[in-house]
Amino acid sequence: MGRLEGKVALISGGAKGMGEIEARMFAEEGASLVIADILDDRGKDLASEISEISSSGGGVYVHLDVRNMSEWNTAVETAIRTFGKLDILVNNAGVTSRMMLLDTPEEDWDRVLDINSKGTFLGIKATVPAMRESGGGSIVNISSQMGLVGGDFSSPQYQASKGAVRLLTKSVAVQYAAENIRCNSVHPAPIETDMTAGMRADKEKFADMIRRIPMGRYGKPEEVAYAVIYLASDESSFVTGSEVVVDGGWTAQ
Repeated sequence: MGRLEGKVALISGGAKGMGEIEARMFAEEGASLVIADILDDRGKDLASEISEISSSGGGVYVHLDVRNMSEWNTAVETAIRTFGKLDILVNNAGVTSRMMLLDTPEEDWDRVLDINSKGTFLGIKATVPAMRESGGGSIVNISSQMGLVGGDFSSPQYQASKGAVRLLTKSVAVQYAAENIRCNSVHPAPIETDMTAGMRADKEKFADMIRRIPMGRYGKPEEVAYAVIYLASDESSFVTGSEVVVDGGWTAQ
C-alpha cells in the first residue's frame, strides 16, 4: 500500500521540474492527482501518462495561473468533481529572479511576489474549505533555503517572496491546527531542474554555487519530492508549522 493511498492531491506548477517529479512520485504512492500549470500541453501529457500507469484514480490536468483566484477555485472544483474530495495541496509553482536590489524594477518585484507569495496565499484560501469538508488535510508550501538566510547573489524579490511563504505557512498552521489541517514548508537549495540550467551552464557561477553547499552538489528533484511526500502523508500527522530544509547543509553554516 502506498504512503498516499486514497488521497487526492493538487500540485501547482506540476507540469515540469520539481512539480512533475512530485506528481509522478505521488502517483507511485497511490495518490490521485490534479496537475495544475500554465504549460497546458505538458500538463495534459503528464496527466494522461499518470492515468495510464497509475493504480490509483490517475491524474487530470487543469490550467492554473496562480495569481488568479477564479482559476484556483476551478482547480479545487475539478478535484472534487473528479475524485470526490481534496486532501493535499502542494504550492509548488514559482519563479526566480537574479537582479540585485538597485537593478530591480518595481514591475519585477510585483511579478515575483505575485506568483510566489500571493499565489501561495490564494491556493491556501481556495483549498481550506475543501479540506474542511474532507475532515482535514495537508498543505505543503515550497519555499527555498533563500527564504531562511540572506545571500549576496539572490534577488531581494525572490528572497522576500520565499520568506513570506515561510511565515504564511506558520500562520496557516496555527489558525487551522484544530481543524486537522496541517501546513508546512520545504526549503530546497539549488536543484537540478530547468530553472537552474542557466547557472549550471555558467562554469564560474556553477563553481561558486557548489562552494556554498557543504555536500558539494546540487540536489535532485526526487530528494525534494521525498520530503514533500512525508509532509503530505499521515506519517507527519503531528507536524505542522515546520520547515523541512533540503539544502545539502547550506543553512547549517
